[in-house]
Parts: sequence; structure tokens; C-alpha cells
Amino acid sequence: MTETDPAAVAAFIGNQRTECHVPHRLACRVLGVSESWFYKWRDKPTTARQVRRGQLADAIRQVFEDSGGTYGSPKVWLVLVRAGWRVSVNTVARLMAEHGLAGRKVRRRRGLTRPGKRP
Repeated sequence: MTETDPAAVAAFIGNQRTECHVPHRLACRVLGVSESWFYKWRDKPTTARQVRRGQLADAIRQVFEDSGGTYGSPKVWLVLVRAGWRVSVNTVARLMAEHGLAGRKVRRRRGLTRPGKRP
């Protein structure tokens, strides 16, 4: 749970009642939020932006898994754009980082010849 995500705080308060039998009033008081704030966030419908962000995250995860876990954000972005998504490279990179998806690092081959220390 992060302090900056209100939806996560509201979900945490709601889960405390179902899992630990802690009343909403007590959980709100402990976390320092008002009950009216909690009920506002609990009953808030999901926005179109959140729905699209979830669909985009699923598409990113699918492209990443299809690549065998090798594609980084630039290549994932390229595949998504070719599939018809309108999204920026930075958005793809941020979502990949949030979900813990990281492409395989390219290993550079090192040459075998080394310059000698003699002049």
C-alpha cells in the first residue's frame, strides 16, 4: 500500500473490515482519513482512463511474454503502435517498470586482443 494512491488506501480500509473485522470508522481514524472520504472513494466508479490503462498493461504483458521476456520498452512500444495503439514510449516504459517487466540486456562481445603495456 502506498500513501499517495487514494484507491489503494480505500481498498485497504475495506479489506480490513472483511479480513480482520476492523470497523471502517476505526481504520479511518488510524490512517488519518475521514469516513466521508473513504465512502467517496469506495463507491467511485472506474474511469475510462483506468480501463484503458488496464487494457494497455495487459497488451504490454502479452507482447513481453510473446517475446520470451527479451523485448524492452522501445520494442514493445513499436509492436503496440503497429497493432494500432496510440501510446508513447515513456508510458510503455513506466507501465513495464510498474509491473516489473524488464527486457534482456544485450551482451556486448569483448575483443580478445588487448593492447600491451609496453610502448
